Amino acid sequence: MSTDQASDQASGHASDHTSDQASGEPADQAVIPTADQPLSPPAGQAESPLPTPDAAYWEAAAEAFDDEPDHGLRDPAVRAAWDTRLRSWLPSLPGDILDLGCGTGSLALLAVEQGHRVTGVDRSAGMIARARAKLAGRDAGFLVGDAAEPPVGERRFDAVLVRHVLWALPDPAAVLRRWAGLLVPGGRLVLIEGRWGEADPIGIPASELAALTTPLAERMHLEQLSHDAALWGKEVNDERYALIVHTAPGPHLTPAQARVHTAIRRPTAGSRGHG
Repeated sequence: MSTDQASDQASGHASDHTSDQASGEPADQAVIPTADQPLSPPAGQAESPLPTPDAAYWEAAAEAFDDEPDHGLRDPAVRAAWDTRLRSWLPSLPGDILDLGCGTGSLALLAVEQGHRVTGVDRSAGMIARARAKLAGRDAGFLVGDAAEPPVGERRFDAVLVRHVLWALPDPAAVLRRWAGLLVPGGRLVLIEGRWGEADPIGIPASELAALTTPLAERMHLEQLSHDAALWGKEVNDERYALIVHTAPGPHLTPAQARVHTAIRRPTAGSRGHG
């Protein structure tokens, strides 16, 4: 999913989809979970003039999607930067990877070249058509569907890879629980997110995403990506990062169980305390 076009409209300048670390600081950084915070702008702040990220929007964006350096990965230096990062985030042994919001399949192609088997899901049929063409003859399959409710049945994966998708989904905590339910025991979530723009930033701060994933994690690993210009094909100033969430090597909920679990945990209006 692209944020460059969206943030152009929100802040007047382009911002890429992810972030990188070249600051000399260690990749692992302590993240202090914060209380649940809304992903929408704070009260009193004007609503961001972003396009609604619906299927029609991404369908229209599919034709030119790969023109962005970090989408098409046509520049060898950008491609190499993403290949190196992805190799460190995904399992070292060949595994089954679920790429949600896969776009035109650029990251899926890197994962397949590293020996993994990839299933990609995107709500845009145009994106999926381009991904299928890009990975024709490879060990990969692509499905048109909602990243929040991946149409993969009872299949389980060694890693769920998601780049710049969660920020646009309602109820991210429930979505994260659902994604964790698609992992084999000991699997991992590879979440590439950020907070883009200056005047009216959009996205998810790393501290907030860490708080949301803490109940799912046996351990997590944060990499700041903002200062690695090679990932974006240019210098960027906003917050971009990858959060690798390693889940416990125990039994996970099935997708159906996860939905029930989410429904039980979700408070109703009558169950909330008085403020």
